[in-house]
Amino acid sequence: MWRNTLRICGCMLKTSRIKTNSLQKNINKPLQISNFQCRNFMLSPSLSMFVQTQETPNPNSLKFLPGVPVLESGQTMDFPNVQTAACSPLGKMLFRIEGVKGIFLGPDFITVTKADEDVEWRLLKPEIFATIMDFFASGLPILNEGVPNSDTQINEDDDEIVQMIKELLDSRIRPTVQEDGGDLIFMGYNDGIVKLKMQGSCSSCPSSIVTLKNGVQNMLQFYIPEVVAVEQVEEEADLMAKMEFRKVEMKLNENVDNK
Repeated sequence: MWRNTLRICGCMLKTSRIKTNSLQKNINKPLQISNFQCRNFMLSPSLSMFVQTQETPNPNSLKFLPGVPVLESGQTMDFPNVQTAACSPLGKMLFRIEGVKGIFLGPDFITVTKADEDVEWRLLKPEIFATIMDFFASGLPILNEGVPNSDTQINEDDDEIVQMIKELLDSRIRPTVQEDGGDLIFMGYNDGIVKLKMQGSCSSCPSSIVTLKNGVQNMLQFYIPEVVAVEQVEEEADLMAKMEFRKVEMKLNENVDNK
């Protein structure tokens, strides 16, 4: 998968014993991102960071890997809109960038979803890089409150089929989906129907239904014959947020047409 990298090196402390000859050559030089220049990001004197970007199946979502832990192993946190990011200083900072529609946090990555195809990544990426650098240099917590999605826990009252579904999701399916910058959350099982919630890059991906039917459903049915189908579900809050976003988008389009 195509990767674009950004190397950012800060000044080293004078008392540091680490060799600085190679770093000093890069200090105060303009950064190169996708063949164009942007401002040099200065971090704390002892901080050096290497950020990578990775494309996802969703053309409107891009995965950023800061090279440091974001959440704990197996945990994810989805912010489909700015209101849901109130508990995350990092999420709030990224939503201040014009054109950012959604933020998804994983164990070692940050997936950013842009508003639409008219917003160009070449314009968004420098701001996102700068925001990520500024955040990790600030020492602020990723989350002030809120509980991230953890690995699917098997409860004592889960029947055998539900336990098998959760085990397959955790061991075979969720790691692969997280590689693409998203996640699948188990919402329930009833009468052979497995209900899953898609998050991150998967939530608005054009191929999300294909992923559910040809990928997740086929695997679950192969190991668990009792599974009849897999369905995508959305919580009421998510549906309301989408409706409000569409209303705002329609008003903006009307204002443009009137002008």
